[in-house]
Amino acid sequence: MNEITLNWNEYTEAAIKTAAEGIVMLENWNNVLPLKKGSRVALFGRMQTHYYKSGTGSGGMVNVNHVTDIREGLNDCPDITLDGELMDIYDKWDSENPIDAGLGWGKEAWSQAEMPVSEELAETLASRNDTAVIIIARTAGEDRDNSAEKGAYFLSDSEEEMLANVTKAFDNTVVLLNVGNIIDMSFVTRYDIKAVLYVWQAGMIGGISVARVLSGKVNPSGCLPDTIAGSLDDYASTEYFCKDLHEDIYHDDIFVGYRYFSTFAKDDVLYPFGAGLSYTTFELKDIEFGFSKEDVVVVRVTVKNTGSVSGKKAVMLYCKAPDGKLSKPSRVLVGFTKTGTIPEGGEETVTITAPVRRFASFDDDGRTGLGSTGFVLEKGTYEFFLGSDFISAEKVGSFNLANDRMLEELGTALAPTKAFKRLIAVPNGDGTYSKGEEDTPLATVNYLETRMERVRPEIPQTGDKGIKLTDVKHGRNTMDEFVAQLTDEDLSLIIRGEGMGSPKVTIGTAAAFGGVTKELKELGIPTLCCTDGPSGMRLDSGKKAFSLPNGTCLASTFNVELVEELYSYLGIEMLSNKIDALLGPGINIHRHPLNGRNFEYFSEDPLLTGLMAVAQVKALEKHGVTPVIKHLCANNRETHRREMSSTLSSRALREIYLPAYEIAVKEGGARCIMTSYNRINDIYSANNYDQNTMILREQWGFTGLVMTDWWAYINKEVTKAEKYTLEDHSVMARSQNDVYMVCTSVEKENLLETDTFKELTEGDGTNITRAELQRNAINILNFAMNTPAMDRVEGNEVTIVHVDSPFSDDDVEVDTDVFYSMVDEVEIECKTKTSRGKDFVFGITCEKQGYYLLEFTGYSNLGELAQIPMTVYITSIPIAVITWNGTNGEIVTKSCECMMYAKNCVFRAHFPSGGVSIKKLKVKYLRSLDEAALE
Repeated sequence: MNEITLNWNEYTEAAIKTAAEGIVMLENWNNVLPLKKGSRVALFGRMQTHYYKSGTGSGGMVNVNHVTDIREGLNDCPDITLDGELMDIYDKWDSENPIDAGLGWGKEAWSQAEMPVSEELAETLASRNDTAVIIIARTAGEDRDNSAEKGAYFLSDSEEEMLANVTKAFDNTVVLLNVGNIIDMSFVTRYDIKAVLYVWQAGMIGGISVARVLSGKVNPSGCLPDTIAGSLDDYASTEYFCKDLHEDIYHDDIFVGYRYFSTFAKDDVLYPFGAGLSYTTFELKDIEFGFSKEDVVVVRVTVKNTGSVSGKKAVMLYCKAPDGKLSKPSRVLVGFTKTGTIPEGGEETVTITAPVRRFASFDDDGRTGLGSTGFVLEKGTYEFFLGSDFISAEKVGSFNLANDRMLEELGTALAPTKAFKRLIAVPNGDGTYSKGEEDTPLATVNYLETRMERVRPEIPQTGDKGIKLTDVKHGRNTMDEFVAQLTDEDLSLIIRGEGMGSPKVTIGTAAAFGGVTKELKELGIPTLCCTDGPSGMRLDSGKKAFSLPNGTCLASTFNVELVEELYSYLGIEMLSNKIDALLGPGINIHRHPLNGRNFEYFSEDPLLTGLMAVAQVKALEKHGVTPVIKHLCANNRETHRREMSSTLSSRALREIYLPAYEIAVKEGGARCIMTSYNRINDIYSANNYDQNTMILREQWGFTGLVMTDWWAYINKEVTKAEKYTLEDHSVMARSQNDVYMVCTSVEKENLLETDTFKELTEGDGTNITRAELQRNAINILNFAMNTPAMDRVEGNEVTIVHVDSPFSDDDVEVDTDVFYSMVDEVEIECKTKTSRGKDFVFGITCEKQGYYLLEFTGYSNLGELAQIPMTVYITSIPIAVITWNGTNGEIVTKSCECMMYAKNCVFRAHFPSGGVSIKKLKVKYLRSLDEAALE
């Protein structure tokens, strides 16, 4: 028997270690940190007991049994004493001012109301405590960008008052930022704050990691993955970000983040990319610089710990390319590494390598005279700078290139078709630059018109020859022989995924794909399962999973080995839940601080982003499971994300927004990618031929599977962006996007719900051909053959042995069938012991989309003054809070309405504590979506 052990203590420790290493300390005046042994601490901020473990939306919906908040983490430190009276004050105020959780999708508040802290209270606490620790917390997420408002990107008035009164009363004030992304930091200049740390959103163990750093058990070594400017208006992308609901013009071009500030506006930087303090100091010495015959810059450096405590150090290498015909930023990150723990007085020698492609420029109109568009090195001197942040890094070497060089010719795929201006750097002759503009080069080739030149010949159909997919995997038959068996119906249906909450796979997951129909399964094609990530698994059944640190926190470690170690545990956890693919990591660029999903993504820098993705790919693939790299590409805001177009140059795409994906494919071996919702230069990503075929497959050599985002828009008339549908799967498949996510049901009777079969059998080949659908099928099947689901089909399922699982009392089974079919009404007996605080999980398979009434019948043995809240979730989205009173054993009925938008919906009635026994549930159809719209 094939067994793998998942040691949850080791898993937890890996998460704590990673989260702690991701904490970024930006200020530490007078060495106020670490807190001295025996310190008495006054802990301020109502979120001390409501830690944000992640942002919102699909990337944060991980069910856990407990989140260690910052108060709990500090309380567990034997050398720190928290002020008990202040904690009692907060608890009382908190009970009288409950958290606004927000009901519905994308309805969460960016922050919560803060308890007022008077001057008198602050002074009283200062008289008996050594240090004040203040927690500022923020969230944002999918479908909900952050906002340039108080209580969002800026501090609220009550937070400002708290800071003013506390810093006035205390000599030592520490501010902790429990956030998913950077926020306005101008408050640091207004108050006497001694220490500031970004502790991010670090998952279910976040409070422990904070306590370890504040107590000195861990020496902080995190570095900023983004640049923090003095003002939101200082970011070059602010001019156009969300100004037009249907288009973002990327006027900033390649000048994103530190690339912009290093070139034009160093004085506008409060904290630069790469900044991060330690409790010790380091010296970089014995630096060796070389340029190898293999076109690789090699820097070898010895890092010495010159302080009094052990610690780690991130070392970064930047390049300044010579001025030429192409405008260039003053700094580009070309390599980085992280030391191990160096004892006081100790040393460690590290090596950073940087292939020339990392500092090449993309010539998108042939202006360098090298004959075509592509990555080039212009002649001149290439200078290299070593350190951490891009401002303080010092020059360590250079090399001179005598002639211009073309490294890779690539053409104009994905180039814009409409005119707009882009930012350029104009040399002033003294090493500084002025801002200029130029017309953006436009597309010159329509690659879609010649698509059939890149399609293999059609495979003659043979009918069923008894060949199973396992025969192909083991070399008994060829893939062509297997695909020849697929009928036109099979080809039209295999490109669809079923979800959300398909009963064909693990309950409460995002989708089933691959062997989704009876006929496809009979051919031995496994039914594959994917679920939302990336910071742990979203399981809408209520089944518990490990909640991991968010992407920004991971990137701040600058430690790819540590991230790979952590995600190897996640790979085993996925196996235990029969999950083949995790929807993440998200590797879009932090173009602007207000993007709501920045918490899921890594950085403003594509190299750091790409190498973090590589670490996750390698970790999960060790166990045969797969990350789904998303969202390809230029998905850099949430506002009107499904309608808007990212209008940008080929150069910006090639140097900023595509490299992370290319790195994940070429260096990590990524074999599954998700396209984005948005349009790219007016063409939807889901059916963008230039992106999905020309760049991804023809140029990068990607051979894996591509899927759409959920319910993605498609536009068959690519020049008319306003004409989009969810049914034109033919042009999606034509672009070589293999699977549409998602359809409510995928079986033969649903064949004509999309256009593929009709276009195939009645069309003229303009939108799709049989050869193209066979190509898509091969992409899907090659992926499916190498999954845990295929292992199960072959009887080779891996058994997971759990050691010290924190979810040992989780009674939600992976294979439990909780679905009830209904037309107009269904009654369900509740067998769950909700009186003990257990969640009541049930699934509804409905024939009609629309509004339904949920009637819960139950009782409580408590007295009638008791109040027991029950939150009702549909696919992990809270839709209602029903409050039960004690009934002294009398049966009562409580109800709420909900909208069911899919055929299969997973519900969960959650009680934070016991006290109510649900006996039965009645579900009634009320009205259609159209009828509701008329009300």
